[in-house]
Amino acid sequence: MKLGFVSDSLAHLPLPEMLDHAVRMGVGGVEITTGGWSAAPHVDLQALRDSAAARRAFRTEFEARGLQLLALNAIGNPLHPNNRDHADCLVDTLRAAGELGVPRVCSASGLPGGGPNDLTPNWIVTSWPPETRDILHYQWEECLIPFWNGIAMVARDAGVDQIALELRDNQCVYNVATLMTLREEIGPLIGAALNPAQQVWMGADPMAVAGALGEAIYHVHAKDTMLNPAVQAVSSLLETGSLMDVGARSWSHVTIGIGHGADWWQRFCYHLRVAGYDGWLSIDHRDVVLGAVEGLEKSVQLLRGVLPVDPPEEAAQAY
Repeated sequence: MKLGFVSDSLAHLPLPEMLDHAVRMGVGGVEITTGGWSAAPHVDLQALRDSAAARRAFRTEFEARGLQLLALNAIGNPLHPNNRDHADCLVDTLRAAGELGVPRVCSASGLPGGGPNDLTPNWIVTSWPPETRDILHYQWEECLIPFWNGIAMVARDAGVDQIALELRDNQCVYNVATLMTLREEIGPLIGAALNPAQQVWMGADPMAVAGALGEAIYHVHAKDTMLNPAVQAVSSLLETGSLMDVGARSWSHVTIGIGHGADWWQRFCYHLRVAGYDGWLSIDHRDVVLGAVEGLEKSVQLLRGVLPVDPPEEAAQAY
């Protein structure tokens, strides 16, 4: 496996300085955010899509440092019922990725409204009351599947082989079952960007999720979640409190190692390899308590100590 990080982990730094930190920390590549929920501080997406000179200059920044551009990331809600910006960002990102020769784009499935007249997204997480079934039918049959069939055509035309969808909240695709349902409809272009932090707060076991996804894992975002049992016992893991008020929340995204220690991450990486995944672990640092550089450094240090690097020996496979 290889270690990198999402560029927004150091969003406050300009591109050259951000990449210099990547070299200093000893990671092999960086995943660049292009828009959506990100301000995309390190890239001009339109220039990457349209200008060969801009693409050469961008590539040179990586090549001069011996780094890989491991993926483009257009995380957002491309099915927002009242805003097409994230959908346009995804299309432009796929075209830019094709021009750059980057075979993988990360995104999210999107979440439409509950009906054709809704102006805000509607995330259904229960099967009651009865209208939830009608909402899900509308979201999947009239919005999600047609949209991703169209996106698949764009990706194929651009030469992008994989779209890795993060299984996360406020999206139609948020767990194994929903990812597999969309994958069956669209085909193997669609896979998972497995983020253990998201699965933990939703109550799933990331190691079991890895096993269930198997070859559908196209990417891994390394992020940690710390649960607060005292708050959880009273208010559950359904949390709407401020992300900045860590002490009052039932869960928070934290620096790797704070929610789960090195032993857990070592076993998670092992389960990824058992599932057949041997690609990138891209750190997505979102801790609001520790500084960005410090938190990212600690995350890199922990993962470098547990990440399997060498392929298994052929002799070991003969047992």
